[in-house]
This record gives sequence, structure tokens and C-alpha cells, in this order.
Amino acid sequence: MTALHAFLATPFLGTPYWFWLAFLAIVLALLVFDLGVLHRDQHEIEMRESLLLYSGYFSVGMAFGGWVWWQLGATKALEFYTGFLVEQSLSMDNVFVMAMILGFFGIPRKYQHRVLFWGILGVIVLRAIMIGLGTALVQQFDWILYVFGAFLLFTGVKMLLSKDHEEHPDLSQNRLLVFLRRHIRVTDDLHEGHFLVRLHDKASGKTLLYATPLLLALVLIELADLVFAVDSVPAVFAITQDPFIVYTSNIFAILGLRALYFALAALMHRFVYLKYALAIVLIFIGGKIFLHGFIKVPALLSLSVTLGVLGGGVLLSLLRTRARADGQR
Repeated sequence: MTALHAFLATPFLGTPYWFWLAFLAIVLALLVFDLGVLHRDQHEIEMRESLLLYSGYFSVGMAFGGWVWWQLGATKALEFYTGFLVEQSLSMDNVFVMAMILGFFGIPRKYQHRVLFWGILGVIVLRAIMIGLGTALVQQFDWILYVFGAFLLFTGVKMLLSKDHEEHPDLSQNRLLVFLRRHIRVTDDLHEGHFLVRLHDKASGKTLLYATPLLLALVLIELADLVFAVDSVPAVFAITQDPFIVYTSNIFAILGLRALYFALAALMHRFVYLKYALAIVLIFIGGKIFLHGFIKVPALLSLSVTLGVLGGGVLLSLLRTRARADGQR
């Protein structure tokens, strides 16, 4: 028993093992409850259910932040909440991409939750790898934070100057999709929401394994998340270099966002100023890195600025588009 206690108290990446195990247990319980209880039968998720599901994930994330406050102190908790908020906000653009991918493959709403749910498992692994690499780089090379800061400043300025309406990419020409269609057997039928099916091949007379559109959509969504993580992971590293806070805030934010997808997909067109609010937040976080040697920005102030800018962007967007929304009713 003493040996077990000593092992659980041993730091891993600066945080005791039992913290990591507790976090993973919470995430596993959420996923089992989500798929095994709430969505045991495949059905269309309406806006109300999406909002309720998100509120559940959001509440667990906020409660986890409270636990971090209790165990690790106020500064760590405020860093968690800031990373949680920034990751959710930066990942909202991913909703557009997910909706585009699911629409391209013609995935019905009743199967979309299945694709997004299993995509979370890939996110958990991929984010762990990216954050592990980021932690190693930060610990080995102090100047890498300035690279992150410069990248965030560049991204923020680029977002401010970019056009409001950019053309959507042609997914039929996506290199990964073209590669998959050339090298694996793919069926155009959905086959009741399965990712892989065994079908009889008339040419060979054998039963062969085929990928369905759901699997192709899942792969492209995972790739999109990897691309978006290039922005969001450095942003959270600029807030805190604690890998436990970076990873947990990332995962809780993504869990909530996937649950909110079905409500956001229908409302994202109304968040016309959100992009500019995100750009300001990125510039603020990037600027903090370059000024940290001269000015120490308290965690509470950082959270307040982030919350105020993002909340203001959402509120102004909803007010600006309210007349348009009322006219469509």
C-alpha cells in the first residue's frame, strides 16, 4: 500500500500521477456515459439536446477547475479557466470545417454524433503527443516561447486583416482523401452508420473489408483538428507552461465543443465579430510573452481580458445579426 501511495504521489511532467489518473477517469466516465447511456441508440440530436449536453460537459470542466483551485492553488485554476476559454473559442472555427466535411459526405444528423464522438478519442491521443512535444521544447529551449508568441501575433494580425468571406476548399481535391480512395476500398453507402463493413466482391468472389463515408469523414475531421491545434496549443502554452493545465483545459474544451456542435452549426453565421475578438485575444496573449520580462500580467487579469473580449465579440455579433435572424422567422 505504501508503494502504491508513493507511486501515485510521484510527479509526472510536474504533476503527481494521481492527478493524471483522476482526470483520465473523469474523461473515460463522461465518454462511457455519453455513448453507452445517452446515445446508445443513434438519433438526430436537436438544438435543445445539444445545449443540455454541452452544459453538462461545461459544468464538469468548471468543477474540475475548482478542484484544481483546491489542490494546486488559485493561479493554476485561473490558468486552467483561461486555457479552457481560449481553446473553446479558437476551436469554434473548427465547427465550420466539421459541418463542411459532414455535409460533403452526406452524413445524416443521426450518424454525425457517432463520427464526432469517436473523433474525440483521436483528439485525446493527438493532443497528448503535441503537448508532450511542446513541453519538451519549452523545457529544452526557453526561446521557443518567443516563437510561440510571434506565431500568435502573426496569426492574430492575419485574422484581423483577412476577408470576412473566404471560399471553402474543394474537399474532392483534398490530398489525403484522394490518397485514401486510391489505396483502400471505399463504399459510397453508409451501411447503418458503420465505419467499416465486409462486402462480397464479385470479381474475386471473396468477402472484403470496405471503408464507409463515415470513416473518411472521421479521418478528415481528425486532420482538421490537428491543423487547428497548431494555433490553439501554442496559445495555451503562452498562458501556462504546465503540461497538466494545458492538456486538461484542451480536452475539456474539446469535449464541450463537440457536444455543442449541433447547436453551433446552425448559429455560427451569426458570430460575425467573433473572429476579430479571437484575433485580439491572440495578439494579447502573444504580446504577454514578449513583455513578461518587463510586465507581469496576473492570471486573473489575463482571464478577465480574455473573457471580456470574447464575450463582447459574441454579444455584439448577436446584436448585429438580430434583425436578420428575426426576419428569417
